[in-house]
Amino acid sequence: MTTKATETLGTARKKTTRTTRKTATPRQKQPATKKSHPDTIVAINPATGEKIGEVACTPMETFPDLMINARKAQEYWGDTTFEERREHILRIQKYLIENAERISRVISQDNGKTIPDAYQTEVMPSILATDWYARKAKKILKKKRLTVSSVLAANKQTTMHRLPLGVVAVVSPWNYPWTIPFSEILMGLMAGNAIVFKTARETIMVGKEIEKAIQAANLPYGLFTHVVGDSSEITNALFDNGINKIFFTGSVRVGKMLMKQASETLTPVSLELGGNDAAIVLEDAHLERAAHGIVWGGFQNNGQTCAGVERVYVHESVADEFLRLVKEHVEELRHGVERGNFDVDIGAVTTTRQMETIRTHVDEALEQGAKILVQSRITDKASDQFYPATVLTNVDHSMKVMNEETFGPVIGVMTFKTEEEALALANDSDLGLTSSIWTMNQSRGKKLALKIEAGITTINDHVVTHGLPEIPWTGWKNSGIGGTHSHVGLEAMTQIKVVNNDLVPHIEKNLWWFPHQKTTFDALLRTPTILFGNMKDATDTIKTLLPELITDPTINEKLQFVAVRARLRLKRKIMHQIEKRFGENK
Repeated sequence: MTTKATETLGTARKKTTRTTRKTATPRQKQPATKKSHPDTIVAINPATGEKIGEVACTPMETFPDLMINARKAQEYWGDTTFEERREHILRIQKYLIENAERISRVISQDNGKTIPDAYQTEVMPSILATDWYARKAKKILKKKRLTVSSVLAANKQTTMHRLPLGVVAVVSPWNYPWTIPFSEILMGLMAGNAIVFKTARETIMVGKEIEKAIQAANLPYGLFTHVVGDSSEITNALFDNGINKIFFTGSVRVGKMLMKQASETLTPVSLELGGNDAAIVLEDAHLERAAHGIVWGGFQNNGQTCAGVERVYVHESVADEFLRLVKEHVEELRHGVERGNFDVDIGAVTTTRQMETIRTHVDEALEQGAKILVQSRITDKASDQFYPATVLTNVDHSMKVMNEETFGPVIGVMTFKTEEEALALANDSDLGLTSSIWTMNQSRGKKLALKIEAGITTINDHVVTHGLPEIPWTGWKNSGIGGTHSHVGLEAMTQIKVVNNDLVPHIEKNLWWFPHQKTTFDALLRTPTILFGNMKDATDTIKTLLPELITDPTINEKLQFVAVRARLRLKRKIMHQIEKRFGENK
C-alpha cells in the first residue's frame, strides 16, 4: 500500500564503495547540504487538529554508532535458531493482543481513520501475521538439498542456504502506518536480520507504538532501531553507512529516486509503490455484493489505499441497477470525527497535501464533464481534513481521476459492452497493483483474472489479501519491484548461499580437469545417447562402452562412477517401458 509523495529523498551521492555486511566501520559521512530540520516532530490528529504528541528526531551524528551496534547485534542474532527467534517474536504477539484496542486508538488519532478500521485492517492482521511468520519461517528458510541431473555431477552434493542480509531498513508510509512496516519488521527479524525502522513523520506516534511492541520481545541491544527525522537525511545516512537492503513503501516518484540512489552502490531495494486499481463488474455479478464490496474497497481508510478501488467498469446492461445500489450504500455511510462511539464509518484525510490532490482531481474532472452521482454526508467536522466519499460518472481516461492515483475517497465509473473492452480499460494504466472481478461464474472470473495486468486479482472481493500473511503481495508495472508477505517476503529478507561438496572426497581429479584424454572424451561424447536416446541406441552404446570403461586402467574412478550412474539410469528406463506396456495390456 502506498502514500503520495510526502517525503523527498536527497540527491544521489557521488559513487562510493559500499560497506560489506560484516564490516563495522561506516563510510565517512558527507557534510549536510541544507539546514537541518527541527529537533522534534509534533503529531497532530488530522480529524480534530489537536496536538497528540511530540517525538524527538534522531541526531544524524549518532547514525554511525547506531549502525555499528546493529551489525554487532545482527552477528549474534543471525546465529540463533529459529526456535529462539520464535520465542522472542511471540512475545510481541502477546503484547499486541493485550494492547490491541489502545493501539487501534493511537492509529486512529494519528492517521484519521476510524478505530474499527484501524483494528480490522492493521492490528488484527498483525496479530495473525506474527503467529504465521514465527511458526513458518523455519520451514520456508531451512537449507534445501538440490538434486542435479548432470552425470558429470554424480559425485557432487549441493545444499542451498538462505542467510540473513545483515542490517535492513524498513521505510514506511502514513496510510497504513502500522501493518505495512510491522510485517516487514517481523519477516526481517525471523530471517536473522537487524532492523532500522524509519516511520513516516505524518504518523510518528504510531511509529513509537511499534517501537514499544518490538521492545516487548526483549531483543539484543541494537537489533531494532527506530529512527525519526527528515527522510532525505536518513536515507543518505543509510547509504553512507552501508545498509544491506531497503524495503520502501511510498509513491512511484520517490521510489524511483530511491532506486537511482541505491544503484550507485548496488544496494538492493524492494519497492511497493502506487496503485490505480480497477474493478470489473460483469453482467452476471451479484450486484448487491458488488456494490457493497466496491463501496468498502473504495472508501475504506478514506480511499487512502493503493490497493483500493479507484476505477470501476460495469457492464452496460446492469449499470443502472449497480449505480442505484452504490448510491444507496454511499448515502448510508457515516462520515465524521472518530470519538470512540463507533458511530462513524469514514474519518479524516491524513494530510493537507493529499486533500489538495483529491480536490484537484475531482474539480478538473467536473470541468471536463464528469457528473457527481452521490457524495457522503459529513455529519461531524472538526477540521478541514474531511472530503466526502464521491462517486463520479461520465468519466473517461483523459481525466486525472481515472489515469492517475487519486488516493482519496473518489471512485470513477464507466460502462463497457464486451469483456475485451473491459480488460483494455482495466489495463490502460502504468500501475498494476491489485484489481477485482465481480461475477457469479468463478471459472469465467479466474480466466479473466489472468489477463489483468496487476499483481493481485480478487474475485468478488477487494483489498482482502493484504491482511493474509500466507499470500504474496506484489505489483506489476510502476507499482513496484520485488514482493513481500508469505514465503516471498521471508525469502526477500535473505541472500542465497550455495555449498557444493564431493560425496567421495578421495578421487584425484574430475573428468574435465587437465590433461584432456581421448578415452574420456569418447566416453562423454556417448553419454547423452545413453541418457536421452531411444532404447535400442542406448542399449547398444552401453554394451559397447561399459566393458571398455571398466577394463581401461586410464579411466579414473570418477568415470567409473559416471558409468554406473548411467547404467542405473538405463535400468530405470527399461523398467518404465515394462510398466507402460504392462499397463497398456491390462
